[in-house]
Amino acid sequence: MPTVFFSYSHADEALRDQLEKQLAMLKRQNVIDTWHDRRIGAGENVHQVIDDHINTADIILLLVSADFLASDYCYDVEMKRALDRHASGEAIVIPVILRACDWQHSPFGALRATPRDGKPISQWPDIDEAFLQVAQAVREAAGRASGSQAAPPQAAIPSPHPYVPTPAPSGPRSSNLRVAKTFTQRDKDQFQIETFEYLAKFFENSLAELAARNPGLEGAFRRVDANRFFATVYKDGKDVARATVYIGGSSFGHSGIAYVAGQTTQSSSMNESLTVHADDQALYLTSMGMAMIGRQTDQKLSQEGAAELYWSMLIEPLQRARY
Repeated sequence: MPTVFFSYSHADEALRDQLEKQLAMLKRQNVIDTWHDRRIGAGENVHQVIDDHINTADIILLLVSADFLASDYCYDVEMKRALDRHASGEAIVIPVILRACDWQHSPFGALRATPRDGKPISQWPDIDEAFLQVAQAVREAAGRASGSQAAPPQAAIPSPHPYVPTPAPSGPRSSNLRVAKTFTQRDKDQFQIETFEYLAKFFENSLAELAARNPGLEGAFRRVDANRFFATVYKDGKDVARATVYIGGSSFGHSGIAYVAGQTTQSSSMNESLTVHADDQALYLTSMGMAMIGRQTDQKLSQEGAAELYWSMLIEPLQRARY
């Protein structure tokens, strides 16, 4: 049975967990087995165990994000070993693009990435569809690794009326194939947590890039706890922009993700807020509109769109003023 090794940054652990769920059917059918570093036991030599698994895995998934590219261990150790084994035909390396980053110029940039066209999973309207494409790529790779065109499923007990799938039509067909989906409160709560984590990483990376591009500016990111972070911009040592982003709060019955100009550990005020909603196709975010005068306030925001909204609130005074 082919084994799958996850090479990833711990900042992307939530996305890795979602991908592993999408691979559950392949594991149930004994098409693949999976391994990642969270399975290292107490007292084991971490680096030795990782080396053992990456040196024997049949399929290596590079879960690519800015954090992955910035990780010395992921980039210089795991990725290098993975590509060496790929070049020698010992393993199949599949780049899985989790979040937008400059991966095309990396050593694995010439490899065919998944999802389709290398579009980051975080930018798909339906994240399950994106993960499904990854699972399909893994199934196909498992077939190649085992020497067959498609890995055989585990034998099942025959039913009186076995299901026989209808072959996909080769001629014209409708493109109107959407069906309604339902989302539970747990789905919404998880999406809110994932959005907050996305915002935190977005701000941290943006502050660093802002400083790199603008001499005299410095960015400071501070994670206060699991539900709150501070962002500060300094010019020549003077603080010129501060913000707090937090989950929850008591204002107006708010239970979403709030933005406050300045730094505060209180949860009783906000300048803007984001709330999770769902239609019959996807989860999305809407803003309360407190800071969007003159802008469209009924937009269905993606995580990236929400991050850009809050970032623009922090950076806008710097773009208008001269210090």
